[in-house]
Amino acid sequence: MTSLPRLVRNLDAVFKPSSVAVIGASHEPTKIGHVILRNFLEGGYGGKVYAVNPHTPDVLGVKTLKRASDAPGKIDCALVAVPEKYVQDALEDSIHAGARAAVVITGGFSEVGNKSGEERIRKLAIEHDLALIGPNCMGVLNPSARVDSVFLPIYKMGRPHAGGISFISQSGAVGGCIVDLAARAGVGMSKFVSYGNATVINESHLLSYLAADPSTQAVVSYMEGVKDGPHFMESARLLTKNKPLVVLKAGKSKQGAAAAASHTGSLAGSAEVYSAAFAQAGAVEAQTLEELFDFAKIFALPPAAGARVGILTNGGGNGVLAVDSTEAEGLKLAEFSPATLSALKSMLPAYATAHNPMDIIGDADSARYEQALSVMMKDPNIDVLVVIVLFQTAALDSSVVNVLVKAAQQKTKPVVVVSTGGEYTELHRRILDGYGIPTYPSPSSALRAVSRFLQYQNYRCRYHPSEPYCKK
Repeated sequence: MTSLPRLVRNLDAVFKPSSVAVIGASHEPTKIGHVILRNFLEGGYGGKVYAVNPHTPDVLGVKTLKRASDAPGKIDCALVAVPEKYVQDALEDSIHAGARAAVVITGGFSEVGNKSGEERIRKLAIEHDLALIGPNCMGVLNPSARVDSVFLPIYKMGRPHAGGISFISQSGAVGGCIVDLAARAGVGMSKFVSYGNATVINESHLLSYLAADPSTQAVVSYMEGVKDGPHFMESARLLTKNKPLVVLKAGKSKQGAAAAASHTGSLAGSAEVYSAAFAQAGAVEAQTLEELFDFAKIFALPPAAGARVGILTNGGGNGVLAVDSTEAEGLKLAEFSPATLSALKSMLPAYATAHNPMDIIGDADSARYEQALSVMMKDPNIDVLVVIVLFQTAALDSSVVNVLVKAAQQKTKPVVVVSTGGEYTELHRRILDGYGIPTYPSPSSALRAVSRFLQYQNYRCRYHPSEPYCKK
């Protein structure tokens, strides 16, 4: 990251700080400073944690400091959760204590018309190359480094395990929902940051940082506006040369744009202009929160040799729906090779017909899935395999999960799973997602994600034409 500007390089102190100061640490469990301090003390963070509160001798067993600059060692990152009128002083003192970064949770700035207060802390941060996240943000997560400055309690919002997806969100509320969903689904995250008003560090800085971050394989972004259009395009293109970017743009309607302005002080802009810019930058645009999450998790899959889809199901109607969605998304239904047809006919019961979609019938057990998967994974005419599993059938048990994991871990072609149902089904979906096999509740959502996966792959081939999957 040595080629990046110092301000961006200092984001290391946000995501991987050697020490943190919680400014506004509190005894009150409902206070933001209490939750953040507890996160660091109980979450396994390995660095030094300082608690700053001039009105009490200790918080959660930690001796407090009157000011951050009273710390015996340097402070790498300041986590600021004090009222707006004290924020500037807290930042000045943190800079004096050696801070390279700050996460300002406090609101009350441009989103409520306090532009002068926000401008003062912006100038201060820029002058000292302080990588300032916020203000008016929800915090930062880095599961692998046990960094957690998110002020939502763990019992209310789950924390995902370490993974390859980094998520940047202008909205803390939306960010919290996605993080909670990821934790429940077993989908890992590399980093999460809610950047709020983007007074200093904005979406473009974060994209530049994550483009160079070796632990980030894909980036997901919720945004209400862009601070600097040319800078965003430059940063997005830098990222998408090597890593996918999935974007959900809010504030597209007239009233939505007004709401965005009052929420994070953003200028929303024309929906058409943003969509065109995303396409030019190689970003995949999601239209809903569901799509944002659906698209994000598919990019952990190995590349596909083309757009020919093979469908395996134990329910005929679901297979037909998958065919409809394949066509609707502009993909191709694969034609099984003669060898595949012969192998499938030999293993199927007499009342099943070998063709795509391959319905192995409702009495299929895990062994039949394993046989069919083995054959279809070897077929050179199939580029992407969509496996539909009705867990409700009597013959099928949990051992099919091992079958699916074994097939997907060959990494010879992308495998996605469709499974629709209630609690029992959701349990098995979470296990599969936890193993990096993306699951979807319907054929339409799965095939929509597959099409965006292939859309980005084709874009990436512009920069990596020598990759095997680009030579089709």
